[in-house]
Amino acid sequence: GAPSCSGSRSVPFEFERSRSESSGDEDDDEDDEEEEMEEEELEGDPGARFGTDDGEVDSDDDRERMINLAELTPYILCSICKGYFIDATTITECLHTFCKSCIVRHFYYSNRCPKCNIVVHQTQPLYNIRLDRQLQDIVYKLVVNLEEREKKQMHDFYKERGLEVPKPAVPQPVPVSRGRPRKVLGSVFRIPPELDISILLEFIGANEGTGNFKPLEKKFVRVSGEATIGHVEKFLRRKMDLDPTCQVDIICGDHLLEHYQTLREIRQAIGESAVQDGLLVLHYGLVVSPL
Repeated sequence: GAPSCSGSRSVPFEFERSRSESSGDEDDDEDDEEEEMEEEELEGDPGARFGTDDGEVDSDDDRERMINLAELTPYILCSICKGYFIDATTITECLHTFCKSCIVRHFYYSNRCPKCNIVVHQTQPLYNIRLDRQLQDIVYKLVVNLEEREKKQMHDFYKERGLEVPKPAVPQPVPVSRGRPRKVLGSVFRIPPELDISILLEFIGANEGTGNFKPLEKKFVRVSGEATIGHVEKFLRRKMDLDPTCQVDIICGDHLLEHYQTLREIRQAIGESAVQDGLLVLHYGLVVSPL
């Protein structure tokens, strides 16, 4: 027979059948031997079995490529702690992802994304982050024993402090309504329209003798434009636990502000030079109150 495209000879079934009918038993034995040889060639030639020209097995297993974990590492590392994502949390404004504890701690002193530096939210950046459970599941599947180690560390942390270990949250099934579709509720975090001024409180220092005080944890505040500098001073005194003898000076640009001035008046009077990323910037310092 003529050679096939894979290089192995085709089995001459019809031709051999005609010979066997005319030549008798002796030819039958020869034909059987030839057929056995042809079968052996086919068994030893993967290209003949799968119809490929290069003799390679065309299977799904060979098309899969093994990927080294190092190739994926840049996509599953937190840029803040440099470790694998734990409770992966994504900023909705820019879609950059970090560990939950890392980004929450970062937003205590900044309202910008630590990766691209955009303003996440003027006063409450925690409003614009979401847990990314699918990404976290991928990380746990890629990194061997990461989930088990994290659970053990959390368990040990609570046990050492005599606290109850929190149970993992179980997602609740969403009931299917067959009636009229219900109105989708808005975000839980809704800012009242009367809170129309966002301020940034920057500490510029304290003179000797002002006593002990607590640092201001959150320097981004959203308030009504009718609030006065007197209100801002009371807020600082309460949050920083200031001594009554300590005087608070509040400055906007080059202007020392008076207690009666409202934030809206200050913004209109000083203009855009007082605004940074939509925030009214107020600097405050602590001095010893004159007798």
